[in-house]
Amino acid sequence: MDRTELADFLRRCRARITPADVGLSQGARRRTPGLRREEVAQLAGMSADHYTRLEQARGSRPSRQMLAAVARALRLTGDERDHLFHLAGEEPPRDRPTTEHVRPGLLLVLDRLTDVPAQVVNDRGDVLARNAMARALHGDVSALPEAERNITWRYFTDPSARELYPPEEHDHAAQVAVADLRAALARRPDDARLAGLVRRLRARSEEFSALWDAHRVAVRRSDIKRFLHPVVGLLELDCEVLLNPEHDQRLIVYTARPGSGSYERLELLRVVGLQDLTRG
Repeated sequence: MDRTELADFLRRCRARITPADVGLSQGARRRTPGLRREEVAQLAGMSADHYTRLEQARGSRPSRQMLAAVARALRLTGDERDHLFHLAGEEPPRDRPTTEHVRPGLLLVLDRLTDVPAQVVNDRGDVLARNAMARALHGDVSALPEAERNITWRYFTDPSARELYPPEEHDHAAQVAVADLRAALARRPDDARLAGLVRRLRARSEEFSALWDAHRVAVRRSDIKRFLHPVVGLLELDCEVLLNPEHDQRLIVYTARPGSGSYERLELLRVVGLQDLTRG
């Protein structure tokens, strides 16, 4: 691990990004260009102290999970991400049919969506990035182990994830999740991580196993979703699923129809969510 070069690289990458690039307010008394260290740490889901130590060339060796999170927070290209891994003494992730590295173009669009929930997921269902509104709606999964930051895994193994949906929506949501996962495995039968996810889900959830055996197939597309948020109440949102050219990453955007009760509650969620992030 080359601590000195790693620290220099992180500082230079941070300095070139403006708050507006990542959907943050410019604020007052910003004496240095680029993001603050604590802002990068927040975007990466890590402590500000840990990130500061890395920039000061005195931190411990970061994990691969942390390196990937920092690469996303700093909007690194694929080559820059690989360089970051090399400086930390790690082998860069090999390109897979489905990658965890969010393309800068998708991140740029995500950062511009400040008043609606939006997230980037791969076709395994792994959550790769969420904006502040999506964290207010779905929760923040950045602190979870990598294997647990998966929409389908959490739906079938974590009761709190299912509580976000009204009870009458549970069966439909489960069927859609399983059908989409089966379609992904059919496209890439040699994807070991995808096959491993299915095995773990079958072993953990009888409900998932039964739905898997039913062999329904359907790619997740635009839909109307209903959420039962614990603070603002019922939200009926239009869900738009935007695919990248390779179809392995999706930008999912949730909007409410202007003038509706859900629109007003979504506005309330924006205020409440931003307040919670500020306190955090």
